[in-house]
Amino acid sequence: MTDTTTGSLDEVRSDFIEKVGLIAQNEGLPRIAGRIFALLVFDGDVISFGEITETLQVSRGSVSSATRLLEDRGLIKRVGKPGQRQDFFRLADNPYQNMLGAVVTGLERARDEIGETLQRVPRDRPEIRQRVQNYARFYEEMGRAVSQSIENLK
Repeated sequence: MTDTTTGSLDEVRSDFIEKVGLIAQNEGLPRIAGRIFALLVFDGDVISFGEITETLQVSRGSVSSATRLLEDRGLIKRVGKPGQRQDFFRLADNPYQNMLGAVVTGLERARDEIGETLQRVPRDRPEIRQRVQNYARFYEEMGRAVSQSIENLK
């Protein structure tokens, strides 16, 4: 009797890596960054720089840029291993909370930008002020909701 689980799991893994790459790309990130993140999520292991390039069949330059981006966003962590010259990577301790933290920052920035515009709308134009204020409130409420999600993930 042959074990088809391994073949199936390899397909699931490959599909997951590609899907997360596309999700990242749709969110304005490099596709390779999403693929690296997916690899670390799915496998759950510490992985070397070389293993990433080999597994994903991408250039060292792409991996270097993408891992820096993921590190900067608090999604992965660079680790060293005694006696090893290359870098190794693992998931950050709270990657999903860190993702949401970046979303909150973006929502707050949008709210503040809209608020600056609101300050410049003349008081004798309440219809404009109301629409702009509602738009700022939308970002404020979204920020609160995402902040609550961060708390829920703790």
